[in-house]
Amino acid sequence: MTPESHLRRRSGETIWHQIAERLAAEIAAGAPGSGERLPTEAALATRFRVNRHTVRRALADLEARGLVRVEQGRGSFVAETMVDCPLGMRTRFSENLLGRRRTPARRLLRETTLPASAEIAKALALAPGTTVVALELIGEADGRPISIATHYFPAARFAGIGAVVAELGSITEALRRFSIHDYTRRITRITAHLPDPADAAQLRQSASRPVLRTESVNVDAAGRPLEYGIARFAGDRVQLVVGAEN
Repeated sequence: MTPESHLRRRSGETIWHQIAERLAAEIAAGAPGSGERLPTEAALATRFRVNRHTVRRALADLEARGLVRVEQGRGSFVAETMVDCPLGMRTRFSENLLGRRRTPARRLLRETTLPASAEIAKALALAPGTTVVALELIGEADGRPISIATHYFPAARFAGIGAVVAELGSITEALRRFSIHDYTRRITRITAHLPDPADAAQLRQSASRPVLRTESVNVDAAGRPLEYGIARFAGDRVQLVVGAEN
């Protein structure tokens, strides 16, 4: 792009605001499109004949308005269209995304075995200190991370579940290996928080943007708790649809 010299200081309107409005109009017109990278700060500074601090202020304004997301060390990107994640009696990550013409993927980040805290034990109807398996997974839609979730399972009942989830990329499919062919959501609690640095990095989002946190318990056909989960969803990419039937 050639330098733009027609930005002028107007009464009550700063240069950075003019730049933000120009970029917002271009995003609304679809160039660049959803998820695409914006030009670098240096390129924008050259285009608008301003310093990088002015460009940075304009990008911060667009981020605050939810039009772009800024990833440390990677640049600025146009915010993607929201992904609907229904929360109903049968919440299934992959099936839900496929039903909305999204391409799902889940990757196991780590597996640990630990004694159940009072909170985990209560959720799983176990005695405190009972051994549980914790799986941390990252969920993606169309190649973009949208969630990080930690899932706790009774170790005695689900020994080896981590390897099965890593193989299949699905908790639902993994549970079938353990003769769990159906399960339902007993409860989901939803809150909003700022992410910790590790979650922000995995979700490729600014640490100043909130995540939606869900705390849930799934039970088998007999009503026995089989999984307690804590998920963190990228707040600018996900809408949680409560009460939806899946």
